[in-house]
Amino acid sequence: MIVTLTLNPALDITYSIPELRAGTTHRPRIFAQAGGKGVNVARTLHALGRETVAVLPLGGFDGESVRAELEDAGVPHHVIPIAGATRRTVTVVEDSGLATGFNESGPELGADEWSEICAAVASLLETAVLDATPVLVLSGRLPRGLAADAYVELITLADAFGVPTILDTEGAPLLTALPARPAIVKPNAHELLDATGLTDHHAAARHLLDRGARAVVSSNGPEGLTALTAGGTWTARPPRIDGGNPTGAGDASVAALAIGLADGSPWSAMLADAAALSAATVLTDRAGVFDAEAYERFRTEISSLMKTED
Repeated sequence: MIVTLTLNPALDITYSIPELRAGTTHRPRIFAQAGGKGVNVARTLHALGRETVAVLPLGGFDGESVRAELEDAGVPHHVIPIAGATRRTVTVVEDSGLATGFNESGPELGADEWSEICAAVASLLETAVLDATPVLVLSGRLPRGLAADAYVELITLADAFGVPTILDTEGAPLLTALPARPAIVKPNAHELLDATGLTDHHAAARHLLDRGARAVVSSNGPEGLTALTAGGTWTARPPRIDGGNPTGAGDASVAALAIGLADGSPWSAMLADAAALSAATVLTDRAGVFDAEAYERFRTEISSLMKTED
């Protein structure tokens, strides 16, 4: 089982239009679904037929909408009720593939709510290790009310059960979590440089590895994925895609990495699969949804994978 935790979920609303023009009226195609990075990961895993559960705190009217959409979609989930109201995100996607986002900050989590979240994750991992090889995916920014070391507690909790963790976050929460030794950290290129203050991507990834991450996978849009591990550097570049919606592409790559960890796949297969699934997601309108036919095709087309010793 792959457990995903989204501490600051959202009701994701996507407006799809030919072109965004300020000061004019648009008539978009509208999609609304449960969102947040970990939710997107779980949705992708569910579509791939993998056993998963999305853990998320929800509150208010939009929280009920998120819960209802997950139920309608059949995505397994475990909800922790909270006093605050679940946030909304709005993404305007143009036919060119350009995406403009408006993300609310979300509710504040209290100490009791945090304790319930940790207890829920512990219970799920304790059950999962009995008959499966679980992975814990921790995705997104921390909500208000939690300290920067909140992810450390969860990584340590998972480690006690022998469960590897993938961490997809940025800034102080990313740096603070490194000594807890997550199996994979997955910043994008901008987050990687921003967190370290460096200007070279390889040096920045090496900095995270030296501080405790077991592997660093960074994404850079059409340039693909790079994984820095103790054994060397691996790269995978997806086919060129014109247009599309990049929202959720990084979450799709995290889903593939989680599958690779659960299955014990080598880095060569894991990273190529992550690049293929990410590219197939760009071809769709919404996060957490991928073009299945393109995914299978991309898996055979990606050939720019290489390993170089550090």
